[in-house]
Amino acid sequence: MDKLYRLDNIKPQDRAQVGDKAFYLSKIMQRGYPVVPGFVVSADVWREFLETLNSSESLVADLPYSSLHLDVSNWQQLQQVAGRLRQEIIAGSVPHYWVSEIFQAAKTWEGKCLILRPSLSISSGNQVMGNISGLLESVFCVCNEEAIVEGLKQIWSQLFRARSLLYWQSVGINLQHINFAVLVQPVENAIASGSFQADTSGAEIEATYGLGIAINKGEVLPDVYYIEENTEVIQEQQLGNKILAYSVHDPISVTAEELQSRLITDHNCLFSYLLSEEQQKKYALPEELLQQIIILGNQLFSEIGTKLTIKWTITINIPTPKLYITQVNVPPSLIPNLLLKGIGAARGRITATAYVILGSQPKPSQIPKGVILIAPAITPDWLPLLHQVSGIITERGGLTSHGAILARELGIPAIVSAKNATNLIQTGESLLLDGDRGEVYRGLKEGNILKDGEKISLTENKKEQFDHHSNQPHYGLSNTKILPMIATQLLVNLSQVNLIETVRGLPVDGVGLLRSELMILNILQGQNPHVWLSNGRQRELLESLSEEIKKFAIGFAPRPILYRSLDWRSQDFPSFNYGVNSASSSILGEHGTWSYVKNSAVFELELQALARLQKNGYSNIHLMLPFVRTVEEFVFCRRQVEEAGLTENPHFQLWIMAEVPSILFLLPEYIKAGVAGISIGTNDLTQLILGVDREKGELASIFDERHPAVMGAIFQLIKMAKDGGIPCSICGQAPALYPEIIDKLVEWGISSISVEPEAVERTYQAIARAEQRLILAAARKLLGN
Repeated sequence: MDKLYRLDNIKPQDRAQVGDKAFYLSKIMQRGYPVVPGFVVSADVWREFLETLNSSESLVADLPYSSLHLDVSNWQQLQQVAGRLRQEIIAGSVPHYWVSEIFQAAKTWEGKCLILRPSLSISSGNQVMGNISGLLESVFCVCNEEAIVEGLKQIWSQLFRARSLLYWQSVGINLQHINFAVLVQPVENAIASGSFQADTSGAEIEATYGLGIAINKGEVLPDVYYIEENTEVIQEQQLGNKILAYSVHDPISVTAEELQSRLITDHNCLFSYLLSEEQQKKYALPEELLQQIIILGNQLFSEIGTKLTIKWTITINIPTPKLYITQVNVPPSLIPNLLLKGIGAARGRITATAYVILGSQPKPSQIPKGVILIAPAITPDWLPLLHQVSGIITERGGLTSHGAILARELGIPAIVSAKNATNLIQTGESLLLDGDRGEVYRGLKEGNILKDGEKISLTENKKEQFDHHSNQPHYGLSNTKILPMIATQLLVNLSQVNLIETVRGLPVDGVGLLRSELMILNILQGQNPHVWLSNGRQRELLESLSEEIKKFAIGFAPRPILYRSLDWRSQDFPSFNYGVNSASSSILGEHGTWSYVKNSAVFELELQALARLQKNGYSNIHLMLPFVRTVEEFVFCRRQVEEAGLTENPHFQLWIMAEVPSILFLLPEYIKAGVAGISIGTNDLTQLILGVDREKGELASIFDERHPAVMGAIFQLIKMAKDGGIPCSICGQAPALYPEIIDKLVEWGISSISVEPEAVERTYQAIARAEQRLILAAARKLLGN
């Protein structure tokens, strides 16, 4: 069927297929928040099911495309039509191969109970769905094929209830514009469930025992806690009236008292039970669990904006209860008139004035402050100009293009592969750039753009993102003072001195990639370093370079820094071209260590700068060589390093980037030649293995770092490094873009993972979860033996 979307892997372009509910849950899940796992049965499945009904009733037969122009004031007619439509759906036949695929995906979970949640979106930009709570309800079912079929049809039929049809017409929504998906998730027994609501005046928590269905049905009055704005202080709390609770029908995991007090058992795998008098007199949430919810809710609210409601549950995990988010509600977007769509490359939203650079224009000498820059493409030599801009839109490029990488490091929202952007947009226009969805809107004011709950931009919230109520770092869910311990080292990719103060407080073990070519742009004054040398400015450049690297050494001491030596490609730095020929304009070019063999002058100057710092006591700087093609190239560079005196320090390490496929065959030889460690550069490794230029946005769908060939290469490199007794890191974009691969990296034994600052918090949590799963699996295996 190929129409199931895993919740942890939903992309911005999938929104219409998965609906808003699943889309928002996926977004916060991919940011590292604890969300119940799940998958989505797409809107296409619903449409195809309707097309199979083959009804003799013309109104029903045309369901996928019918706008159902009923006289909704005629209640009797409305009831008759609604009943007929729902009967057709309930009597319909769902193809068995669909059901089998859904069942196979669901049975991987340990639980025997599922919840099917409706997840809708509107495909027309002129229509607003509004609040549809009460129109559509979730359905519980046991995890078998027959129950799943009935559950799906029950969910789908709710769209045609009389009250639903009345609502769709009253707000002017045509049925053919409704994308109806179903989110499928496992249900586990819960200690407590409830909601967290927050706005600018404070927060409110509701809680009851067991599953949250008791609150949804209005069968209990939940406990209520009122939280002071932007704090964890409880201003007031009220004990609710809780007589019963709901649990999964699983006798193994319920108490004898609950079994004796069971009131109802039904085919939907739930039962309700009476609470004891002692339980009724107590609050459902112990203090420790209450604080977890407050911390989680406050953090999510700080990221989302002015209004937020989440639903949560605390499952009965052994030995520690686990807090999960089950639903996120944000105010509906009122943004009209989508102008263009591309690939969301850097998160955040911003409203600002457009500044357009046409393809026929040269790179500007300066750019107005605070604008959204629109250009055909951006190369690394634009970096000094980008410090002034609020957002970036390019017509070309993919997720690992230089424009995307620069935007993520600078913390500004960006969209790449936005076709025809420089023609559609004019300088001076007011734009909304949404880097999460890859969308651009025209003529909006800031007050209209937070309707879906997104923060405006990373730059505006940078201090809030990294600082909590004090000067302590703030990392997603980790404002609990104590982060979970992880054994895998987490490192950061960096190039900009002005980010050191902010990033040094993150929970990182060092700098896994100091991008020298981006760092040195701040001191080159727009000239190639070879020009400095030919003009007799070698000492001046040496002094400036040493001082720039020194700032990183001081900022992160004693944590190690892997300084990657300069890697110039003519197409990346067109304004710096110096003595290059046409062959260098390919995606390969004469760059990396081969360029050192041809002309080692600048490399020797870099080594002098590192040696100077080492002699002055800065021993936490190590060297990493880029794009090494052959062992002979490495040996040449190693001799240069030895001549510079760097190896006289026993702590100094010489690493290489693992990004050329030849290393898959030669790594043992590299280790014999003196390589102390490798760092996998997934960007170049992927484009060389798959033969896809990462700068071509139109090839983005096949430039996938999760491709079996790429993942196989990564596995092989990790294994070979372990066998050779050297550490193996990964510093490409893959772990940040696809957190799901971190499980494999940790399982295979990666030594460290290095990511951009904006990805540190979610990567930390992903590593922690991966390590916990491995520990749990090992413990279960041991107990089984």
